[in-house]
Amino acid sequence: MATEIADATDASPRWLDTAEMRAWRGFIEGSQRLNEVLNRELQSRHDVSLADYQILVLLSESPDGSVRMSELADGILASRSKLTHQVRRMESDGLVTRSTCVEDGRGVLAQITECGRAKLAEAAPTHVRGVRSYLIDLLDSDELAAFAAIFDKVDVALDARPDA
Repeated sequence: MATEIADATDASPRWLDTAEMRAWRGFIEGSQRLNEVLNRELQSRHDVSLADYQILVLLSESPDGSVRMSELADGILASRSKLTHQVRRMESDGLVTRSTCVEDGRGVLAQITECGRAKLAEAAPTHVRGVRSYLIDLLDSDELAAFAAIFDKVDVALDARPDA
């Protein structure tokens, strides 16, 4: 698979046909609009962004509520500098704290606070209702399985890139 991807970049482009372009544009526009709506709902109802929400979820899923900043950046697919800025802002809002990693003095941990847990508990129903209303409930079980399989394939292909 990685060879096919590398070879494809060296050849002239295989332009998208009408059906492929419809699928691609549908994905781009639909995913951007979905993220915008989910973000707007979280912001207006709970004063938390979708990006903040994602961080709180990842931290809450850790057994001790903390994750190394480098792992957190990978988990939310953000640059380390963007994550640092975001976590600093969340820290000033009392949602998280940062501390030096005990095992490795160079590492920094982000940890969810009780305030962060409360904010997550408050915002989660809004987020889940939105995800369900604008995506999940629109798909039947076959479409949902296909949707999951498609993005599993995308993840595998992206992980197989030579520069991944």
